[in-house]
Amino acid sequence: MNYRSTRGDPAPRKFCDILLEGLAPDGGLYLPERYPQLDAAALGRLRRVHAEQGYAALAFEILSLYIDDIPAADLRAICDKTYTEAAFGTPQITPLKKLAPGLYLEALSNGPTLAFKDMAMQLLGNLFEYELARRGAQLNILGATSGDTGSAAEYAMRGKRGIRVFMLSPHGRMSAFQQAQMFSLQDANIHNIAIEGVFDDCQDIVKMVSADLDFKRRYRIGSVNSINWARLLAQVVYYFAGYFQATQANGEPVDFAVPSGNFGNVCAGHVARMMGLPIERLIVATNENDVLDEFFRTGSYRVRGSAETHETSSPSMDISKASNFERFIADLLGREGARVAALFGGALRREGCFDLSGDPLFAQVRARYGFVSGSSTHADRVAAIREVFGQHGVMIDPHTADGVKVARQHLRPGVPMIVLETALPVKFAATIVEALGREPPRPAPFEGIEALPRRVTTLPAEGVRVKDFIAAHCD
Repeated sequence: MNYRSTRGDPAPRKFCDILLEGLAPDGGLYLPERYPQLDAAALGRLRRVHAEQGYAALAFEILSLYIDDIPAADLRAICDKTYTEAAFGTPQITPLKKLAPGLYLEALSNGPTLAFKDMAMQLLGNLFEYELARRGAQLNILGATSGDTGSAAEYAMRGKRGIRVFMLSPHGRMSAFQQAQMFSLQDANIHNIAIEGVFDDCQDIVKMVSADLDFKRRYRIGSVNSINWARLLAQVVYYFAGYFQATQANGEPVDFAVPSGNFGNVCAGHVARMMGLPIERLIVATNENDVLDEFFRTGSYRVRGSAETHETSSPSMDISKASNFERFIADLLGREGARVAALFGGALRREGCFDLSGDPLFAQVRARYGFVSGSSTHADRVAAIREVFGQHGVMIDPHTADGVKVARQHLRPGVPMIVLETALPVKFAATIVEALGREPPRPAPFEGIEALPRRVTTLPAEGVRVKDFIAAHCD
């Protein structure tokens, strides 16, 4: 299996090369040259593997379709090391909860940092450590977070040999719990940088630094954001696990509702669907920052600046420039690298938007690829939290509430709807108290976390300042 850039760079690369590289040299994102196709027999075998051997074995089977430069025994050992009951609190790893007839919640937030990002980040940490040891190399990870990626990455990489983490976050825009999870870490290889701006500013700096190939090579810069294909690939697995739990046979269709900001989570669903998993619809749920919902409704993709990016009660989705969206557009346009580059490296940079509404291909967004969308408000989130808790006794976080609200608008008789959980409610206690008048339960290891000493540096939204910081802590 080889990988190529969405923007047309002709050089094929292997999995372990793009694992450590992040963005492609031409600024594009990596995609496999083809999606492996699973027929009925292959799906049946994967269903049996999941039922009889568990999540780690399912992960190995799916990852093996995309990774041919890690020996099978080593890859299996990495999966077994990653997906354990000790790490994720349950032998099923991603158990399905039935909220109502035909409506399910897939629990993805039982990992070390209580967010779905752990599902991929724990694997990524073990893959990084394995490959760096094999090469005798080091890696400086540069990432951006709107809340959960940062803590998931830092907990996965803390203490890992040969790895430093430089994590950018928007100053003052994460929940108190999210900030405490990251900033209380005292590990020498973890560096938190609070950027005076919004998440998109952080993300732009990561891309700018990665685009400086001399700097990137000198300081061995890699990525843990969902621009890294390995992270997105890990997320593909839980779509299969959710499907197998919600259905009895592989001919049954399902829908997935996915809270989405940076498009990585739902892009993994797109990959699963392209492989042959019987997903009929992928429902993109946004908050008030509805750039993605606007595109799927109108064909116009218009990013917002910092001043137009709303600060909401589902802050991890306060994103107005969805990095992974480029991967889907590349598929929509038939992998025409020059056209993808013209949109994302040209029109989007110059004008802040592009419009595909007049392109005949736009009709395929729903008809061929199954995408529909919707958005929600703070009032919608509060109402959904109250409703799910009152009717089903299940407490959900505000981002999951965005997913539930939009999912209910798209329920269809006889088709299971699976909402992907994004985080445990304790990470967003203020909104839970507003909705339910009570504090969410807090796991014992996180008692008093907000009062712990903090280790964080605040910088302006300037790429050169971040580069200086990295250089100072690497030389």
